Amino acid sequence: MTITNTDFNFLKQRNIYKGKVRDVYTLTNDRVLMVATDRLSAFDVVMPKGIPFKGQILNQIATKMMKATEHIVPNWLIDTPDPNVAYGYACEPFKVEMVIRGYMAGHAAREYKLGKRELCGIKLPDGLKENDKFDSPIITPATKAEMGNHDEDIAREDIIKRNIISEDDYNVIEDYTYKLFDLGAKIAKKQGLILVDTKYEFGKTKDGKIVLIDEIHTPDSSRYFYSDNYQELQDKGEPQKQLSKEFVRQWLIANNFQGLNNQQVPNMTDAYIKTVSDRYIELYEKIIGEPFIKADVSNINYRIETNVLNYLKNS
Repeated sequence: MTITNTDFNFLKQRNIYKGKVRDVYTLTNDRVLMVATDRLSAFDVVMPKGIPFKGQILNQIATKMMKATEHIVPNWLIDTPDPNVAYGYACEPFKVEMVIRGYMAGHAAREYKLGKRELCGIKLPDGLKENDKFDSPIITPATKAEMGNHDEDIAREDIIKRNIISEDDYNVIEDYTYKLFDLGAKIAKKQGLILVDTKYEFGKTKDGKIVLIDEIHTPDSSRYFYSDNYQELQDKGEPQKQLSKEFVRQWLIANNFQGLNNQQVPNMTDAYIKTVSDRYIELYEKIIGEPFIKADVSNINYRIETNVLNYLKNS
């Protein structure tokens, strides 16, 4: 059983915001409950079917990574009352995602193949191959899109010029982004992985503190390669084995879907959905370094509601 839609009525609930993957319940005490559903989004389009255990995997990876990085960057998280739920401080999100790339992969590689040599105001040299490592990581921000719309690349200068984020605040989240990526890459290296690229989102608490929000270093927000055969595959010009959502994007592209107008989402069979779930579990076990324990999903909505209500009553 999967959870693709929620309609809870929690204690002190004020409103609900439904994102592409997470449903955010704001409470009256300046706290939020973030429910990680099993929805799958690609090319900014939510797929019709959910992926078993995906929400639990995202939530648990994000929780562990928040705790592993909180000594260098403050975050919104307080607790996790359920395998699919995070509880933390209500924040006003910045309307920009901080995408940081250590390698020429994914969206950057697709743009490069189209002949573009500038991405978000950053000049890219000629002669790069797909999946080549950059001399140093680059930040390529994107505007945050509502469900059904596409994120758009944006340069640092335009963010500040258009007053989307003040220069002072941008300098803070830029510094945080580099620090998080550096630590994330070190964590991945210990597990035999390469953190290729990722995105971070930030917001301000009620008292004006800038904190990391949403997810961190999950397969939805990040791309990983295996490090042991990276150079060999690169030298041969062969594709890297990826632990990320990119394999879903490539499957969609092969089936003539990139989220463009008049394109139909191809049918995902039960067999294919199982392979996607298995890949998510593989990433969890590789990046976290421990077996994934599946939560009881016989009545997942009831489980979440019961766990959260009990938590709120006792907190």
